[in-house]
Amino acid sequence: MDDKIKKYAISAQRGEITEHYVYMRLAASCMDKKNASVLKNIGEQEMKHFLFWKSKTGQDIKPDRFRLSRTVFLARILGMTFILKQMEKKEDISSKQYSELCSVFPELEDFSKEEKEHEKSILEMLDEESLQFVGSIVLGLNDALVEMTGSLAGFTLALGSTKVISLAGLVTGISAALSMAASDYLSSKAKGDARAKKSAVYTGISYILTVVLLILPFLLMTSKYVALAITLATAILIIFCFNYYISVAKDLSFRQRFFEMTFISLGIAAFSFIIGYVLKLILGVNL
Repeated sequence: MDDKIKKYAISAQRGEITEHYVYMRLAASCMDKKNASVLKNIGEQEMKHFLFWKSKTGQDIKPDRFRLSRTVFLARILGMTFILKQMEKKEDISSKQYSELCSVFPELEDFSKEEKEHEKSILEMLDEESLQFVGSIVLGLNDALVEMTGSLAGFTLALGSTKVISLAGLVTGISAALSMAASDYLSSKAKGDARAKKSAVYTGISYILTVVLLILPFLLMTSKYVALAITLATAILIIFCFNYYISVAKDLSFRQRFFEMTFISLGIAAFSFIIGYVLKLILGVNL
């Protein structure tokens, strides 16, 4: 085995043993017995791959402890669906690399097939509650981003103090969140959806959290223009993080959704900024 191949083999060996422990830990924490069984089975296959590479390298490689701890921790925070989808994207790369090295190690052809089976098994098992209510989360998040960036931009020119802007923003945001949640509940109930209450809760919570993050700069800063700039940057960051999460978890296009939401939110903010200035001149308001 030449140095290049051996280096790859050691890297693959570490990856397999790390993923073995990740899958086994996720299986241990999974409440659904069927899903736990799927994860345990994948973990056992990763161990088999590890032992194969060990027979080729002659080394007993330890798992990447940092990656192991980070992955398990993020699964608890971001949900198992997101983490497993990320892992399977990496395994798809491994599957292609295995295919390329079949001439050196014929056994890798079976490994490549097994990696593809992993993805199929995981796609069939994933059904997290939070992803069932993506539509409600999108409704709350998107409406809050559009309405609050627009409102805060308008308040920035129409009003003077950041405290006054914060007060106006909080009243507007909380009222809108309750209204949006109620509307979602009534709409879902009218369609005969048994999960109408949960749908409303997801809509309301996503709206409130977005409102808090957008108003926070006005509560902490004295300059309203600096606060507005931070708010707009926060809005873009929220859009980026949310769309990245959904693009991975639901296999959707990231770029199109990100630019669409960003363009709408910032466009309305710019328009509201102008409206606020015009209304201030017309009405002669100076708070």
